[in-house]
Amino acid sequence: MTAASIENLQKVRSELQAAAAEHGRAQGSVTLVAVSKTFPAEDIRPVLEAGQRVFGENRVQEAMSKWPGLREDFDGIELHLIGPLQSNKAKEAVATFDVIHTVDREKIARALKDEMVRQDRNLPCFIQVNTGEEPQKAGIPPREADAFIKLCRDEIGLTITGLMCIPPVEDAPGPHFALLQKIAARNGLDGLSMGMSSDYETAIGFGATHVRVGSAIFGHRDYPA
Repeated sequence: MTAASIENLQKVRSELQAAAAEHGRAQGSVTLVAVSKTFPAEDIRPVLEAGQRVFGENRVQEAMSKWPGLREDFDGIELHLIGPLQSNKAKEAVATFDVIHTVDREKIARALKDEMVRQDRNLPCFIQVNTGEEPQKAGIPPREADAFIKLCRDEIGLTITGLMCIPPVEDAPGPHFALLQKIAARNGLDGLSMGMSSDYETAIGFGATHVRVGSAIFGHRDYPA
């Protein structure tokens, strides 16, 4: 696992740089978020030792159990919440994470803001857009995105740095990335969190600033039953 994950990380980094260069993107304009969800701390350590510092987790409780010890041993870790968030976990999320990718409704936006004020932390946030309008998936519908972005920025006072999406599995991702890019552009947002292990090179072509790559680095993921 150790040797494989380091080799995989190097391969992903190389492909990321090549895709960025191919599309005329500046070096360093795409942040690799290594998705470490479901993997234990001992599997993450080799990737940290190889220099990776930006990681993504789906669950607040899981992140709380793994990352305090890793933060003690490694400087400069930046932890991104990339999974759905319940408002009753806002306190723990603000204390544990450095960036939130999944703001998708007013209740959670207000809960996050209240906690940031309480904890004196100002976390950058991405708004999740459900580009495929899938009923089972989190995210604001595209037609409501402009109004929700305005609400989060102007009324609630969150620092909204970009948008995030997860295209439907059965769809070609390009049109979804293009839609997210269009919504971001008309709202003056630079950040685009899009692209995963299977499509991050495509996402870079559509302006992704953050790609969330897990299995291509850590290998097959065993989900608990």
